[in-house]
This record gives sequence, structure tokens and C-alpha cells, in this order.
Amino acid sequence: MLQLVVQGPLTQQRLRQALLPGRTYTLGRDPSAQLPVPWEPALSRRHVNLTSRRVKLDVQQLEGAVNSLFVNGEPRDSCQLTPGQHFVVGATRFLVIEGEASSTSSDAVEQITFTRQQLQQVRYRDADRRIEVLTRLPDLISGAVSDAEMNNRLASMLLAGISYSDAAAIVRIGPDDKVASPYWERRREAEGAFRPSTRLVTEALRAKQSVLHVGESSNPLNAEYTVTADFDWAFCTPVVASGENPWGLYVTGKLPRDVGAQSSHLGPAPAQLQADVKFTELVADVIGSARRLQSLEGNLSILRQFLSPPILAALESVSEGGGGLDSELLMPRECDVTVLFCDLRGFSRKAEESSGDLPDLLERVSAALEIMTREILQRGGVTGDFLGDASLGFWGWPFSSEAAPLNACRTALAIRRAFAETAQTPGHPLQNFTVGIGVARGRAMAGKIGTHDRITVTVFGPVVNLASRLEGMTKQLNVPILLDEDTADIVRAKLGDEEGRTRRLGKVLPYGLERPLMVSELLPPVSEFPDLTDEHLSTYETGVEHFISGRWEEAYRCLHEMPPSDRAQDFLALRIAQNNRAAPRDWDGVIRLPSK
Repeated sequence: MLQLVVQGPLTQQRLRQALLPGRTYTLGRDPSAQLPVPWEPALSRRHVNLTSRRVKLDVQQLEGAVNSLFVNGEPRDSCQLTPGQHFVVGATRFLVIEGEASSTSSDAVEQITFTRQQLQQVRYRDADRRIEVLTRLPDLISGAVSDAEMNNRLASMLLAGISYSDAAAIVRIGPDDKVASPYWERRREAEGAFRPSTRLVTEALRAKQSVLHVGESSNPLNAEYTVTADFDWAFCTPVVASGENPWGLYVTGKLPRDVGAQSSHLGPAPAQLQADVKFTELVADVIGSARRLQSLEGNLSILRQFLSPPILAALESVSEGGGGLDSELLMPRECDVTVLFCDLRGFSRKAEESSGDLPDLLERVSAALEIMTREILQRGGVTGDFLGDASLGFWGWPFSSEAAPLNACRTALAIRRAFAETAQTPGHPLQNFTVGIGVARGRAMAGKIGTHDRITVTVFGPVVNLASRLEGMTKQLNVPILLDEDTADIVRAKLGDEEGRTRRLGKVLPYGLERPLMVSELLPPVSEFPDLTDEHLSTYETGVEHFISGRWEEAYRCLHEMPPSDRAQDFLALRIAQNNRAAPRDWDGVIRLPSK
């Protein structure tokens, strides 16, 4: 497999890319190109296509590319290169070399394993130069746009920081327990790929400590024996980063004979090599810390999509020592939760009408889901899964709260209010959207599922299904928000009329369930929704009591005292009218819904 080494006019302008056989790569200045080279102004956004042919590389300049590529000083629009050959665009050279370094066994005469305590006693003889190299490390980490770029820069930095090194590499042990070295650098590219020692890499990464192999060429008594054909020493230092397959830094080279004779208190390893290992361990510590921080930031960025800022702050504050995230609190557990399920009305019809402009429909649906998510998070809720055009939120996890049902209901009213405002705004992209919301309270399993790389926060249990059923019933009962009986009782007792009101709508048995439930509507305060006064709501609930008790004539009269704009009355009035205002003989007060 071939590799392409790209070198710009500055030392840090360097990258390496493996080229899979039979695959075509687009190279250009645009960051979205498969091989982006952002520092070279002579490159067009899309400049050339590179096609790997195992032992040859086809290079074809694209139409619209402004500047020519040069091969041996001659302008060309296409060429075919073999390992060791290159082309140039502007001030950047593109060199083709042999592919990924393979691994081999080690012929080390001596193996030295270093502990941290031992390395603390080692002194640098060229501390100024090493410090100068280390000052580049923050820019190396923050400036790299990808892991590939960072690893290439890291290998180059190790060569700069270790005087007698000839090659440096990023090595790792894959899931198949094979040693791989996808990123490596040599001081002289023309010498081809080097072969890291499988035994050395395995011993260092498994033991999680630096291991040095030294051949007899570093010993003046036998200058002919070497660790491999090219090098007489090599060491591997692990990088400890949470959740990643074992990987580390591998450096190898030759020492001048006079340096090789300078041994020290750690045994046959020359003092210069001991200092190099100490320097590499310092680099590995910084890289490992940065990777762990990136992993934590990645988890937090995912959690911010689900958890409100106060919950995130609380999770961090209760962690050990007051710093970092206490992941134990996020583990799934059974708890009392209040679940809100919100769905867009008429989405299927809108999707059919917008089949010719699906990007516009997606943009509008995303805006609608953003409203739901924003209102959930603003009131301390947790956002669960997005189910197409529906959103799930819940309260009561990771911390229990008596205010959970009230905050869920406040959120439902806020979502209703937001969509009502869009309906009154001419030309608003959500003008024709309405929502149905179901809120239920009960026991459930709540927490995170997944791996360290991807966390999904969700809730599971019958209460989730109930909230979804309530949302579906809003269509049949002709109201925007429905509550189960437990939630409605808490709202009546603790939510002030200036925030919201409720009214019982009837006792129903949802399709597929075995137990009937009393459902209630959640309404805005009278100041916000004057169409229905408190007297209207009282009259309606009296009608519901008559209806459940079988006094349908009285119920019918109460319902007809409602204003014409109130569509909830249709649900009961229709059934009363179909039975000539007389309850059936076997009437038990429960309306059985024929479908979801």
C-alpha cells in the first residue's frame, strides 16, 4: 500500500496519508477535500485526483485547477508516480513512498523497563532544546484538525526532540491483537518504511510502561550487532488515554559509539537514551491528558443535548473532589419520573405535500423540534429520543424532585404557547404546525445507555407508553394537552391558576390497555386564554360527572353551555347524540377507544 507524504515550506506543514489500492482521493485546499492541504495558496479548492494502483499512483489534474503540477521541473496535467517520486504544486512537495510499516520481531540483546521513580533521577544534558520542542506541543494538539494530522505532527516532533533518532511512529494494538503503525516518520524518506518490533510494542503497551531494547552495537565491545538491519536501539512509551485501544510512541535509531559508551546507574542503557525515554514519557503524559480531556468534553457536549445546565452543574459539583463528571449518577436506575411526549400534528400530510422539497420540510421540522427541546431544557428536563417528528422529555432523573410534574406541565404550556405564536405570525415557517402533548407520571428506568464514545440518555417503562398514548388521544379528544390522573391531581393542588388550569374530560380505556383512566386537559391561565373562563371549566366538569353517572340529558345541557370554539365538547356530545341522550343499559362510565 502506498502513502503520500505532503511537505510544505514550514516544518509543521506536513502530513502523511495512506492510499488504499483502487481508491481515488481528491486533493485540494478546501477542508472538505479528502486530502486537504490548507496552507498551499497555489492549490485550487479541488486540484487533483489521486488513484492508487498498489505500486503506482495515477495523478490527474482536475478541470478548473489554476496552477500546474510539476514533475522533475516540467509542468504536467497528469503523471504516474512510483515510490520515491514526487510532484510539486506551489511550494509544497507531494512524495510517494511505500505504505504502512509492518512489524517484526526484535533482536534486542538487552531489555530495560523503566519506572517513573527511576526516570525522575535522570538529568537532561540538552534541556534547552527539549523545552523548545515541548513548547510546540500545545499548538500541535490544538492546531490539528484531525487525529491523522496530530499523529503525523507528533511523529515529526519526536524526531526533532530526540537527537539520535532515525524514525518515530505512532503504534497501536488493534482489536485483533496485531501491532500496527499507521503514522511514522523517518529522517530520510528515501530509506523507505521501518519495521517496529512487535515484541517491544506488545510488552510496553500491555505493561503500560516504557520499555527499551538495546542491541550490542551500542556497546563498544561489539559494534557489529544491531537490533534490526537499520537500528541498534528502540523504545516504546504507552499513551494512557481512557477508552482507547492501547497505543504509544515508538522511537528508534543509532547512537554514535562514543555516546553508546556512556552508561549510567540504570544499567547498560546509555544515559542519552534514558533521557530520551524520560522526554518521551513527558510528551506521552501531555498527549494522554489532552485525549482524556477531549473524551470528557465529548461526553459533556453530548450530554448538553439532553441535560439542562443546572443538572450538568450539579453532576460536576457532586463528583469526587468537586471536579469532573460523576458518571455513576448517570447509570440507569428505577425512579419516579414525569414524561412529556410531544408530536407534530398532520406531519404525514405535510410530508406528502412537500415531497418535492424535502430539505425545506426537514428544516421546518428541525425548527419545531428545537422549540420543544429548548422548553424542556429551560425547565430542568432531560431530552430523550427524537422519534421522527416527535420529542420526548422527562423529569425526576438524575435527581428526584417534587416539582417534576409541575415543571413538565409548565413546559407543555410553554410549547403550546410558542406554536400558538407562530400560528399568528404571517409567513412563519411553522405557521401551519400544531402539536399534541401527553404528560404522565410513574415508575421507569432512566439513565444513559451506550459506550464512552456515544451516550444516549433515555427513559423506559409503561409511563413512557402512557404519555405517548395520551398524546395520541389529543387528536380524538380535540385538545392540545392531556394529563393522566396522577399528574392532574398534583397540578390542581400545587400549580397556581395564574400558570395553568385543568379540567376533567372523561374516563377512557385506551386501545390495547386493560385499565381505564381519567384524563384531564391542561389549559393556559384565563388571562392568556379567555375563551374558556373558570365558570366554563366548572360547568364542563359537572357535565362530565353527569356523563360518567349515566345522566346524559343533564350532561348534554352542560356541554352546550360551552362556547362554540371549544372543540373538546364534541367528544362527549357526539356519543350522547348517537344514543339519543340516554346511556346504554350496560353503561359503566368508561369510553373504550377503538384505536390508538
